[in-house]
Amino acid sequence: MLLTDMLKLEQIKVPLAATDKQGAIQELVDLLAGQGRLLDRDKAYQAVLEREQTRTTGIGEGVAIPHGKTPAVDDLVIALGKAPDGVDFESIDGKPVTLILLLLSPSDRTGLHIQALARISRLISLDAFRKKMASAQTAEEIFQVIQQQEQSLQ
Repeated sequence: MLLTDMLKLEQIKVPLAATDKQGAIQELVDLLAGQGRLLDRDKAYQAVLEREQTRTTGIGEGVAIPHGKTPAVDDLVIALGKAPDGVDFESIDGKPVTLILLLLSPSDRTGLHIQALARISRLISLDAFRKKMASAQTAEEIFQVIQQQEQSLQ
């Protein structure tokens, strides 16, 4: 599974306008909704918020992976946003988040959901990858960094 098989350039927003967690999630959900990737925008947004209430998805190192399983999608969808000033995601390291990867999958496709989370986590665990993502200024640059890193891992 490659992240770039699911994440398209038009699903990356740089910069995010939101200054708080709910706003950032809403902005990314709206990005997917605007592209016709969601069957129900409100249900998708609610699924992510409900998951966020159980435990923060701010995994540290400036990264958050808000996600949810919902009938509001018929396939796995991903949106990525970069918040230049950082957003408080109540991250495990207490630091603001600048890179937000939103993941939604159908309720009955748990395996795919877990594979995607694992793939994202693997990429994020690489220091060089995080540094390149931090310096990327456009959606195109971010997409290229992801593509290059995935190619090097194959």
